[in-house]
Amino acid sequence: MLNIWGVILFLRLSLITSQAGILLTWLIILMSVIVTSVTALSISAIATNGRVVSGGAYFMISRSLGPEIGGPIGMVFSFANALACALNTVGFAEVVRDLMMEFNVYMVDEINDVRIVGVITVTVLLLISLAGMEWESKILFFLVLLISFSNYIVGTFIPPTTEKQAVGIFGYRSDIFVENLTPDWRGPDGSFFQMFAIFFPSAIGILSGANISGDLKDNMNVDLCIIWACVVRDASGNLTNILTGNITDGCVGLACKMGWNFTECIQSKNCTYGLANSSKVLGQVSGLSYLITAGVFAASLSSALGFLVSAPKVFQCLCRDKIYPYIGFFAKGYGKNDEPLRAYLLCYVIAVAFILIAELNTIAALISNFFLCSYSLINFSCFHASITNSPGWRPSFHYYSKWTALFGAVISVVLMFLFTWWAALITFCVIFFLFGYVNYNKPKVNWGSSVQAGTYNMALSYSVSLSGVEDHVKNFRPQCLVLTGPPNQRPALVDFVGSFTKHISLMVCGDIIMVSHSDTTDGLVKWMNRRKVRSFYTPFTADSLRAGARHLLQASGLGKLKPNTLVLGFKANWRDSSPENLTPSPLAVRADDISDKGDSDQIKTVFQNDQGKKTIDVYWIADDGGLTLLVPYLLTRRKRWHRSKVRVFITLIVVSCRMIALLKRFRLDFNDVIVMTDSERRPLAKKFVDSVAPFRLYDEQQEGVSVQELRQSTPWKISDKEFEAFKLKSERKVRLNEIIRKNSQHASLVLVSLPVPHSDCPSVLYMAWLDTLTCGLHCPVVLIRGNQQNVLTYYCQ
Repeated sequence: MLNIWGVILFLRLSLITSQAGILLTWLIILMSVIVTSVTALSISAIATNGRVVSGGAYFMISRSLGPEIGGPIGMVFSFANALACALNTVGFAEVVRDLMMEFNVYMVDEINDVRIVGVITVTVLLLISLAGMEWESKILFFLVLLISFSNYIVGTFIPPTTEKQAVGIFGYRSDIFVENLTPDWRGPDGSFFQMFAIFFPSAIGILSGANISGDLKDNMNVDLCIIWACVVRDASGNLTNILTGNITDGCVGLACKMGWNFTECIQSKNCTYGLANSSKVLGQVSGLSYLITAGVFAASLSSALGFLVSAPKVFQCLCRDKIYPYIGFFAKGYGKNDEPLRAYLLCYVIAVAFILIAELNTIAALISNFFLCSYSLINFSCFHASITNSPGWRPSFHYYSKWTALFGAVISVVLMFLFTWWAALITFCVIFFLFGYVNYNKPKVNWGSSVQAGTYNMALSYSVSLSGVEDHVKNFRPQCLVLTGPPNQRPALVDFVGSFTKHISLMVCGDIIMVSHSDTTDGLVKWMNRRKVRSFYTPFTADSLRAGARHLLQASGLGKLKPNTLVLGFKANWRDSSPENLTPSPLAVRADDISDKGDSDQIKTVFQNDQGKKTIDVYWIADDGGLTLLVPYLLTRRKRWHRSKVRVFITLIVVSCRMIALLKRFRLDFNDVIVMTDSERRPLAKKFVDSVAPFRLYDEQQEGVSVQELRQSTPWKISDKEFEAFKLKSERKVRLNEIIRKNSQHASLVLVSLPVPHSDCPSVLYMAWLDTLTCGLHCPVVLIRGNQQNVLTYYCQ
């Protein structure tokens, strides 16, 4: 009530009624009531969905919509409260200035006197706030307001004296009422929405009374507009303008019917009294004008004091949430009541800066803009929380609707732009900037907001709808299940896969563990977040590595969001491992000695470096459906790899003009296609025979011992027959390695078609092939193989 009965009602409602007319002023008040009533319902719903502590609208919005929206509105709302303090202080200063002018007293001039009185006043209010006397002061102010309004209402029924008639007051008359019904726009600011913008700050009391919103059901401003039916728009205040007799020739204006001639000032547009010209109409109509002055003092000072107290506390709450940097200084509280003294001083400085504008109408329009923004976000918070169907949204206040909340949000934004479009544009630019910062910085807070609930709903809805969509080659994405174990133990593997899946496709880090431990899971997820890796972490408890991997391959993913590509690290110590751990690997990445210790627990790998203009070499030995070609293309779309040139090496077996044309039609922007004409030559090195010697049975050289007997004791070893059967393939691997070492010593990455593991090929021999293919290189090597299903197409359909 103290906010509604503020300076706008005392000093500007007469101007608004004069310009807009009684009917449009009723419309302004009605629209304000609709916006504030809808917002009151939304506030009540949000406030009864949990305990609201210090922070007002900021606390409610941030805990409902999350820090991304709450942070910006907290800044704007704190600033708006500081401006509201300036508004009411300027209103008080205007009245003091007018009183001084009545006694012909000036300090400097009209404008600077308002500034001087305003700065002195807000300084005194600051001292009252610091002394903790605001509530005692408000009780006194409220009593003065009640007496002031009683005096005003009584004054309207007292027959007007000649002095009152000279200033345009003639008592209740139907002709004055009819005349004042219609608008009379004057000056460059004379428009409906400009008057609306000036009036709206009188409707911001709902945010101050959020905890008692159910009591804010009546609005006295409508009755006061009716009372303006006893005052004409223009009057001179000159007692000599009274008409003698019934002569009204040449008289202009409604006052002519009441025996007064204000024609001269009306035509010269220099009338100083009447609804359109004087802010003192309330006092002039009243029984005792000085009681109205006391009411203005009470209204303006109580409101200014309230906003001076609320702005620092909202800002203190925002600072303590640590959403933005460099403002934590203002979070400190003092004394048993935890008073934000530092924030008080900041609010005081902002208020003084706007008091120096010394223009009530300008400040009122800015405040309307900021508070409408707050109203919009409050209503949107209620709407968003309702449509997410979160089980946590259970307000005990049931008399609200999500659709009225949405209407309140939309109409508030529309009014912002209709009031002052440039201020609305600036406000939204500031909010979007602050929103972008919070969204990028991701503060470590978890308030169970409706945004989180909405994200879950969208993810669930899209996942279900995606399940009904048939796969198409044009939409293929390598969705990778990466057998990392604990991701922080294989950072190179994580970084490599993250390089081509981030923002493009799914990545799941699988970890087979013997005992589940939630703390470990949380720590590894945080490790990936700090590393900016977009991946899920899926620990799987199993009795053995083999059983866990089998189950993880089958169970990971959700609907169409399930892995279609398996990625695992190359087992560099395979020679020293137990034979049962040597199994054929469908895809492997070898990246030995490419990481070094970085800060904290983060390890820097080669995949985090800018690769410059080095090449990515692809040895495409067999057409696997295009996966071997797709991965390097995806890598070159990343900032660290975009300058790298891709070279494709193909063998005579797959070479043809059609194949080269096919590569071009895939639109993969490869730089060179090189035919390896000497790939069928015998290798020069004989090291492969020596490398597998420890794993051979040499069964043909042992007399009296059957192969079966040797197999029983060492089933993993290679028989002489098997060695000879795969000799040609082994030589091809050695030869390919020689070609790779010759051409790709300075490459940033090498991709080689992974040999297909045959069921009759010993696991040790297969591991030896992989080791041979990748040895002697100083860059990471990826062994990759598709399953012959096309993942690339050059067709449009």
